Amino acid sequence: MDKNSEELMQKFGIYEQQISQLQQQLEAVEQAIVDMNSLFLGLDELIGAKEKEILAPIGRGIFVKTKLISEDLIVDVGGKNFVKKNISETKELISNQIKKLEEVKEEINKNLEEINEEITEVFTKAQKEHVCDENCEH
Repeated sequence: MDKNSEELMQKFGIYEQQISQLQQQLEAVEQAIVDMNSLFLGLDELIGAKEKEILAPIGRGIFVKTKLISEDLIVDVGGKNFVKKNISETKELISNQIKKLEEVKEEINKNLEEINEEITEVFTKAQKEHVCDENCEH
């Protein structure tokens, strides 16, 4: 393998790593969007549910039956800061978070497209150089 081929393989290896990382990030963002949408829709079930029994999560896959005494929610707004919000305010907050996640998803997809364009350029350039090396006079 000549020096140019080695450099090309290294470049493609780096691109492959970048693509893999971006795809992992994209999957995580998409899962977060699904989770947030599920939460958004789930909040509707709390409307008018005061004094009804619900299952409340207390840990990963563990729930406890409890009685809903209020439709007010305690929401973590970041930095371990908790505030009281009603369902409508909480849904608005979640909606804003979904929009931000969608923007991140868009940015990741844009980065993936840019890498694919770079790969195409590098590959096209390498093909032209290879053809020239075989057919051009030195």
